Amino acid sequence: MAARKTLAYSQFLLFLLIVFLSSAVFSSRVIEQGEIVSVPDVSGKTLAEAERDLARKRLPLQEKGVEFNDRYERGKIIAQEPPAGSKIRVNRPVRVLVSGGSELIEVPALVGRSLEAASKVLAEGGLQRGLISQIHTARYAAGRIIAQEPVSGGQRIKRTTPLNFLVSQGEIEPRYLMPDLIYKKAVPTMDRLKELGFRVANVRYSFYPGREPGIIIGQFPPLGSALAKRSLITLEVSR
Repeated sequence: MAARKTLAYSQFLLFLLIVFLSSAVFSSRVIEQGEIVSVPDVSGKTLAEAERDLARKRLPLQEKGVEFNDRYERGKIIAQEPPAGSKIRVNRPVRVLVSGGSELIEVPALVGRSLEAASKVLAEGGLQRGLISQIHTARYAAGRIIAQEPVSGGQRIKRTTPLNFLVSQGEIEPRYLMPDLIYKKAVPTMDRLKELGFRVANVRYSFYPGREPGIIIGQFPPLGSALAKRSLITLEVSR
């Protein structure tokens, strides 16, 4: 009987201990959530700096957007909500507006650069690429920018202004007509094509009744096709 009373008393004490600990944890959370702090001034700071200052007050940072601003450089905080000095509970977010830099930017000089490199410069400056026109020219390698609009030279434009480019397609490549190579001897014909700067990319050998070995029996491109010196020529030769 005494043992039962002792066990019941121990269980009662354990229950009281659990209730006490739970109440303490709950109370501390209520106190913490209800604690009031003063919002620090984070304007003009970077997001990393603001996040560090707010963390000291147990206030989370929340970015609500980016806006062009002539006063603050790119990446700095323009405005905050609630404003500095406000009294709020801990764990309430402080929302900030970040500067995208000045809306005006100097036009970069991109003539002579590749279109790929120019696109990277535009992206870094927050600029937009506009229309792309192309012409053949021997002055610039293919893919290089010949002219741009707006032009560079200290001019400042809004970041939303598109930049249009005239891009080189390289020198116009001469075109030739593919000759008739059928039934000609393969070796001297290929040597002559090589001397003239043409490329024989592939030679296939096939049995052809009535033809001695080494005679051209097929060609690609066919007779009369337009042919550039960089074009690949395929020949079929008797064996």
